[in-house]
Amino acid sequence: MLKRALIINNSPNPEKPRELFEANPPAAPDSFPDLKNRIQAAVMKSLNIENLRTGDRAAIERELNPYIENFLLAEAAPLSLGERARLVAEIFDELFGLGPLQPLLDDNSISDILVNDPQTVYIERRGKLQRVDISFRDADHLMQVITRIVSRVGRRIDEHSPMVDARLLDGSRVNAIIPPLALRGPSLSIRRFGRNPLTANNLTENRSCSPAMLELLKGIVRGRLNVLISGGTGSGKTTLLNILSGYIPSTERIITVEDAAELQLHQEHVVSLETRPPSVEGRGAISQRQLVVNALRMRPDRIVVGEVRAAEAMDMLQAMNTGHEGSMSTIHANSPRDALDRLETMVSMANVNVPESAIRQYMASAINVIVQVSRMSDGTRKIVNISELEGMEQDIIVMQDIFTFDKYGIGPNDSVVGVFRATGVKPSFYEKLRVSGIHIPLDLFEDEMEVC
Repeated sequence: MLKRALIINNSPNPEKPRELFEANPPAAPDSFPDLKNRIQAAVMKSLNIENLRTGDRAAIERELNPYIENFLLAEAAPLSLGERARLVAEIFDELFGLGPLQPLLDDNSISDILVNDPQTVYIERRGKLQRVDISFRDADHLMQVITRIVSRVGRRIDEHSPMVDARLLDGSRVNAIIPPLALRGPSLSIRRFGRNPLTANNLTENRSCSPAMLELLKGIVRGRLNVLISGGTGSGKTTLLNILSGYIPSTERIITVEDAAELQLHQEHVVSLETRPPSVEGRGAISQRQLVVNALRMRPDRIVVGEVRAAEAMDMLQAMNTGHEGSMSTIHANSPRDALDRLETMVSMANVNVPESAIRQYMASAINVIVQVSRMSDGTRKIVNISELEGMEQDIIVMQDIFTFDKYGIGPNDSVVGVFRATGVKPSFYEKLRVSGIHIPLDLFEDEMEVC
């Protein structure tokens, strides 16, 4: 019961917890962090924290507040009302949340949280990096937070496995790396997933693409064309994949395969698969490639691979070429052509004894469209290319841009100035979309939209 969890030193009178401090009489006023650490240590030492974490936070906060107030009286701490409220909030963040990081996680305007070491924390807000006045007590304190994150999703991190990919309960991506690999102490990176995920309308409102580009992408997904989303780190690949997957009809069965589950598909008929790292004994690891192979046996209509990084590229192409049309994935690359080069390299990692020309032919027949996204110098993300693969010409994959973003320069407030422009080329898949009942106006391929 909750009451039993809150007994301090087995005392029947919770209104008098001063005996906790009898061995250490009130000291002279000291710094806020030192005071918080002492009170927090006393609370955590005296309470059954595991029972606390299984209870209702609001009810437990009401029970704990009087104890903390008594601790403050015992310390004779000269704190203002604002400082007292801050102290209580920070203690509860340690008990229930992620310590110093919790206020940052509660701020929806923050997209990235980057902990370089216990004393150095940066955030990204509206595309701009800035340092924040937040720190951890020491490396052990940061390790406690990292361990709390990874243990919630069944992962582990220690000197035998010093780096890990994980996720928060809201789907935010987490990467942690610790000594001996991280020389300055544990390091933590959190890619936030907003509580209100971006929608297709947000893409046009934020000038990430033109309405004509969005209309074409909508038709591409509904017309069951295979799509590869390419871009650099932090360019918005997964966000775009989430948005485009929303156009998949709810009648289709979707299997998602990811290293750390990030996709937030809202259809009902979705099965989400996630890789598993090796155990302490070094056994039991399940790779993305194994999951993709297994997904093929699960009667999918579409397979969505969060990101191809290695040999699973071969199995993804096989899925696209064997009746699972409309499948999608992302890849790290700086341009559509670079994406094909990287994909070819990944396929070769699968140890298939196939000539390069045959691999390229396989790629050209599997992938219909590459969507290139980029993060601009002003922090905005934009779709800079929608390119169609048209087949092979000798040993070269022929690719044609349908839409591009042409950057002109920098405008007021360092904003990027440019134009979303259709190349005027009608894609060869236009007829396939038409016979599928998807009407794309021809004048869409003459569209232009200025971005200032």
